[in-house]
Amino acid sequence: MTRYRRRQSLIDLLKQHQDLRVSDLAEALNVSEGTVRNDLNALEAEGKLRRVHGGAVLQSQELTPDSNFSRRYLQNIEAKRVIARAAAQYVNDEDSILLDASSTDFYLARMLSARQSLRVVTNGFDVARELAQNTSNNVILIGGVVNNNSSSVTGLLSERIIEDLHINKAFLSCSGFTIESGMTEVHLAEAQLKRKIIASTDHLYALIDSSKFGKADLTSFAKADKITRLFTDNHVADEWKMILAQAGIEVSICDEGVVTK
Repeated sequence: MTRYRRRQSLIDLLKQHQDLRVSDLAEALNVSEGTVRNDLNALEAEGKLRRVHGGAVLQSQELTPDSNFSRRYLQNIEAKRVIARAAAQYVNDEDSILLDASSTDFYLARMLSARQSLRVVTNGFDVARELAQNTSNNVILIGGVVNNNSSSVTGLLSERIIEDLHINKAFLSCSGFTIESGMTEVHLAEAQLKRKIIASTDHLYALIDSSKFGKADLTSFAKADKITRLFTDNHVADEWKMILAQAGIEVSICDEGVVTK
């Protein structure tokens, strides 16, 4: 990871957690505590954060405090970042897109900061806030039931709103993926909403980091043949690369600065 990317990752982590210590940051980024301290000192000199005993805090905290989302955000950081960067290449100015409330889609939202006049639909609070910072975008946060300990809304109201929309491109993540079950979810309400999304979209882009392959969670919301393109990281097993190829799924294997198709 380059120094710039590492320091951006530090900022991302601190946006999610106001109480991370140097040791936590070092573990999350797989670098030494000395490297983290040097990065924090440099970022403080740039006015981006303030050092406190044992760690640092940002000058402003932008994200919704949410322990569940924060925990997911901290998992497989680099995998989600490279997947998001590759997926962002499939978004053009003025596209109508839908992003779910996943941590991977939050990374994608950040990668879209230079796009103009996007029409965005999402059920994720933090995704909506990130994309709404660009005032050329038209961001629709769909209504519904606010999920406890989550950054999303679901329910019948959300589903009815989606039914009345036509989305060009949907970027969805999942909690598990197998060829037999396709994309699966732990939460029934999330899965039901994603089924409605898929019925209303022209193209489904699946953002699935390698840790989720081979897991079939509670309920399926998208069979493998519904996927327009699947994005994953370069830690996906060779066996899975063969399985995906045999299933005829278009795949992007993403690495830092490199995407193979």
